[in-house]
Amino acid sequence: MKVIFLQDVKGSGKKGDVKEVADGYARNFLIGKGLAVEATTKNMSDLAGKKSSEQHKADVAKQEAEAAAAKIKGKKVVCKSKAGQGGKLFGSVTAGNIADLISEQLGVKVDKKKVSIDTEIKSFGTYTAEVKFLAGISEKVTVEVTEVD
Repeated sequence: MKVIFLQDVKGSGKKGDVKEVADGYARNFLIGKGLAVEATTKNMSDLAGKKSSEQHKADVAKQEAEAAAAKIKGKKVVCKSKAGQGGKLFGSVTAGNIADLISEQLGVKVDKKKVSIDTEIKSFGTYTAEVKFLAGISEKVTVEVTEVD
């Protein structure tokens, strides 16, 4: 019997796969537990519709990520912080701070988990941070840390 897997089943198939399995295995285990459905023409067309929908969503997400990356490419954000003697900051500038600065100053919403910093920012100066939007789509942004006026 041909079935369409609704979930990953170890040793049998992954979600979305169409496979030929034994009738008893399909009826009693896969369909019985809701792990698969029979591969009828209606179910096959539903699967094709879902796959094209997922592909469209992935394409839209990639376009949005590329547009956001183009907006921040080569840009600089300025962080004003208080410091003690010797230019050492009270605390440090974190990925969360940089994500907030990017959204405020450049108008691009960025999750703090997507921002990576090479070194800890604990003093005044110019640093580089990388923002990873999707796999293969990332941009570097310059972070300038200055003293509060």
